[in-house]
Amino acid sequence: MASFNKVLLMGNLTRDPQLSYTPSQTAVVDFGVATNRKWTAQDGGQRDETCFVDCRAFGRMAENINKFFSKGKPIFLEGRLTYDSWTAQDGTKKSRLRITIENFQFLPGTGGGGGGPDHADQSYGGDQSASPARSYGQAGDDEIPF
Repeated sequence: MASFNKVLLMGNLTRDPQLSYTPSQTAVVDFGVATNRKWTAQDGGQRDETCFVDCRAFGRMAENINKFFSKGKPIFLEGRLTYDSWTAQDGTKKSRLRITIENFQFLPGTGGGGGGPDHADQSYGGDQSASPARSYGQAGDDEIPF
């Protein structure tokens, strides 16, 4: 049976990115994103719904997210759902869904202090062969040319 795991998400960071490194010195950044949805209930009243999502990126992309983003800034993400499970110290089983980021884009707007450099049309991350925007998140890129 075929399967497909793709997530597209646009929202604001809920906390500053937290950069760390694996024992093999691969950069890892963890951060949260909130998305908002407005809808009308059956009674005609307006409702707001916020979804909070944990995200993780690796490598040069992780370092770029850590460098250019902070709490409140808008971001457009492309990635896949990853399921993590573990046993806590008290013996209980824990689990969580997280988005593993494959691409991201800066978005225009203030969103808590600006949407990053003035390159909102730039995409950063995985394979960009079908996109005219250059990918700056891949290994081998020394610096983002702003």
